[in-house]
Amino acid sequence: MNSGTMKFDFSKDKSDQAREIMFNVYEALQEKGYNPISQIVGYILSGDPTYITSHKNARILIRKIERDELLEEIVRFYLKSE
Repeated sequence: MNSGTMKFDFSKDKSDQAREIMFNVYEALQEKGYNPISQIVGYILSGDPTYITSHKNARILIRKIERDELLEEIVRFYLKSE
């Protein structure tokens, strides 16, 4: 059993892709009249893709990035804004 800390590697390319996907999904949810923040949080917490609209292929897009990668991008963005 390894008691050391695991290192998570998140490359710049994936970060850029995650950011672009998040903005596209946000826009699609907003266009359909949903609360984008609530819907994205629901998806990240549950893994249920039905939280994301199929409008503008948003559901397909968001599933291209793992939920932990999306969460990391959100945390990175939040901490950079402080």
